[in-house]
Amino acid sequence: MSVMNDAWVGKRVLITGVCGTVGRELLSQLSSAGPVEIIGIDNNETELFFLSQEYSGKHFIRLFLGDVRDASMLARMTAGINIVIHAAALKHVILCEQAPRDAVQTNILGVQNVIDAALANQVERVVFTSSDKAVNPTNVMGTSKLMGERLMTAANALRRGEGPVFTSTRFGNILGSRGSVIPLFTRQIAAGGPVTLTNPTMTRFIMTLKEAVELTLNSVFMGRGGEVFVTKMKVVRILDMAEVMIEQMAPKFGKNPKDINLTVTGVKPGEKLYEELVNEEETRRTLELEKYFAVLPAFKSIYENIDYTYTGVVTCAGINSPYNSSVERPMSKQDLADYMATHNLLSAEV
Repeated sequence: MSVMNDAWVGKRVLITGVCGTVGRELLSQLSSAGPVEIIGIDNNETELFFLSQEYSGKHFIRLFLGDVRDASMLARMTAGINIVIHAAALKHVILCEQAPRDAVQTNILGVQNVIDAALANQVERVVFTSSDKAVNPTNVMGTSKLMGERLMTAANALRRGEGPVFTSTRFGNILGSRGSVIPLFTRQIAAGGPVTLTNPTMTRFIMTLKEAVELTLNSVFMGRGGEVFVTKMKVVRILDMAEVMIEQMAPKFGKNPKDINLTVTGVKPGEKLYEELVNEEETRRTLELEKYFAVLPAFKSIYENIDYTYTGVVTCAGINSPYNSSVERPMSKQDLADYMATHNLLSAEV
């Protein structure tokens, strides 16, 4: 399915968190997809200024300083909007552990503010970007993202008539994003090491920024309401990623790979050794599509009978096991090296 189709032509789109890694790429792709207006909001004043300069020649793109905690601002920005893509969030696990109140205000109350604004302005569709950490969460960030998903599902179950269609997506680790380990490992390799690992047995689902944005944009129109879409992703051992990066990148910084040591620092508070994208409870209500899984709501809509029919269904009888990075086969080091090179993730930029 192409993310760029005629469905975007003539639409008015709101992107929250437009200065983030995902928000920027959403803006970039949608800017040539035919919307008559794109509004982006973010609370990062400096990045918003530079982004405004970058798009100064495109007058249908309007960027504003704002925070999803501000319900009245969201209500104003959503007036006349057709589609909302909610990408704003607090995403760093340790920082959310240290400041759970802020995580609640942004990742839970902020989602409810988006929902309320969409309902008040009769938006057509709303997509919420969630995380694999929302599945059986062990930390504040994941718990807040799970609550965001449940708020979206409940909003859809309670909608009447032609109200907004609310849908969620779950991301794995987006390689190369500001929150991923790649920038950290790159800086450590450039400095001659050591490269720090919390635990050498840790596994993670990975996806490129292109895949994350494709999932989000496709979910806008695939969504029937209340479900969560998950991209089928590759799995890596973090130890393998560190070793591949040392082998491939150390020479670019004039270093000998053999001189760069690995140091195990221990698991951080709330951190898992593996991640899950579909848990045991969800397997029986999950449809497998060609590129995605669609996790259907645990409870059905109260006021309408939603037909969860999608194109390209592989199986509609549930899936056999949880989608868990500890049981999925990880990429070999050679496949990982090829994957990172293909997606330009081994550049020597610090």
